Amino acid sequence: MTTPRLRFAPSPTGYLHLGGARTALFNWLYARRQGGTFILRIEDTDAGRSSDEMVSGILDGLRWLGIDWDEGPEVGGPHAPYFQSQRLDRHRAAARDLVGRGLAYEDEGAIRFRVPAGRTTFVDSVHGPIEFDNEHIESFVILRSDTQPTYHLSVVVDDIDMRVTHVVRGDDHISNTPKQVLLYQALGAAPPAFAHVPLIMGPDKKRLSKRHGATSVMEYEKQGYLPEAMFNFLALLGWGTGSDDEIFTRDELIARFTLLGISGGNAVFNTEKLDWFNHQHLLRLDNDALISRLRGRLAAAGYWRDALDGADRDWFIRVLALLKPRAKTLNAFVEQVSPFFTEPLAYDGGGVKKHLSTAGMQAHVRSLRDAFAALDVWNEATLEQALRALADARGVKAGALIQAARLAATGRMVSPGLFEMLVLLGRDGVLGRLDRMMETVWSAATS
Repeated sequence: MTTPRLRFAPSPTGYLHLGGARTALFNWLYARRQGGTFILRIEDTDAGRSSDEMVSGILDGLRWLGIDWDEGPEVGGPHAPYFQSQRLDRHRAAARDLVGRGLAYEDEGAIRFRVPAGRTTFVDSVHGPIEFDNEHIESFVILRSDTQPTYHLSVVVDDIDMRVTHVVRGDDHISNTPKQVLLYQALGAAPPAFAHVPLIMGPDKKRLSKRHGATSVMEYEKQGYLPEAMFNFLALLGWGTGSDDEIFTRDELIARFTLLGISGGNAVFNTEKLDWFNHQHLLRLDNDALISRLRGRLAAAGYWRDALDGADRDWFIRVLALLKPRAKTLNAFVEQVSPFFTEPLAYDGGGVKKHLSTAGMQAHVRSLRDAFAALDVWNEATLEQALRALADARGVKAGALIQAARLAATGRMVSPGLFEMLVLLGRDGVLGRLDRMMETVWSAATS
């Protein structure tokens, strides 16, 4: 059996988007599963739209996802160069060869492939046998009048030269395949095995685009998604493991991946599902790994201090444990951790109006502050007991006092468990925030 050789051949006219990343992932998984070779080839013949910045963006996106390549840019290999723009002489030579053998002809400066009569067939690993009547395939251009090769010629010549055995790509390429099969045959090469995978659609069942949200892979990195979560999520967009399990490591996905598992129907991108995957992978991180992932983002927000790796580490781990059930991304951790590092600069307007606007409520909060100050033991049980006892004594709902205390601690109406949070903020921190809220909110109301 021939060792599989697969390639991902993006055009650097844009950054690596989700559809391209999923295509690369399927090729990579199959190559790794079969002990084959994964090739990265940059199809940069559109000089007007291609750029080095886009090439770097593609490489960065693949590296972030953990998709490495055995041959290609910055790695090299026996079939270099791996930039299509550096292979133009090979493409032109192939076109001249086809003309010389009567399989192509010149037409107003361009070279067209002479489509033979009959039918062109190929077996798709996803869709099964596919057949085209050659009568409906025009004699297509393979070399333009400016001597630039067309996509059909260049991709076939490069795949032959690089001994590609399997072509896994999007369904939108099915219509291109008969022309390419004819070129393989004309150039004396056996066509590779084809697998056309379902396109990724938005929730509205239209092809995924910018209107559905960020589609560049590295945009998701900026938003705080984990690469292993995105890897897991993309792998299951249009492919199934045959089980109800959904959370997998890279090695587990490699061990399970087959082309037969690819669905023939379109895959729907769902941000809520991605959030769920990311949360599951976040929960799998141990404390060291989670802190390592958060360090740079916390530093950028001005929250990181060296003591979090030293004297304050145990405290910080307790803070993160409190946030884990709610934080679905690394950025969410940073946003939700802010009350533990900074006092509120403002208070939720709706919350203030609902819970702090009356003189009676103001008196209740002052009494709550005094009850907290009088505690001998500062823990979740004593804090909750003090608050509920005060609510009973003053004839006020405990929920109203809880929300008032939450506003004082965070400035927000929503937070992790109040009493766990108050313990971690400490007695002085909580009393100081209650004082500050009363001064800020009520002095503003009476001024």
